[in-house]
Amino acid sequence: MIALALAAALQTTAIEWKGLAPLPWRTPPVLTAEMQAFVQREAVSRNCPLPGPGTLTVEVAVLVDEANGIRTAVPRAIRCPTVEQYAAALVAGFARGNLLPRTDSAAQWYRASLTFTWKP
Repeated sequence: MIALALAAALQTTAIEWKGLAPLPWRTPPVLTAEMQAFVQREAVSRNCPLPGPGTLTVEVAVLVDEANGIRTAVPRAIRCPTVEQYAAALVAGFARGNLLPRTDSAAQWYRASLTFTWKP
């Protein structure tokens, strides 16, 4: 319940993305060809704004709890909701059991980003 309240508060206030520490991956995630293809299909079929041909980056704010678990993942809006939610789910999944131990025992927000690329 607390995580939902924090996520709601985070969505209604401006996130200081650069102020968030990078998510401490044990092993950085690897995007598969299938993941890349899904994002390509969604981005093209929904006319999502692309910063360049064949590339799309999604930043995600991640709340890590006291036990190093993932409470929530909130994507940064890029005007492509399907891809935003997909990226947030991927980051949460990649992070489960894949974070370095932390010295701080309090819940903390981090940032992660996933860059999807394909041939236009």
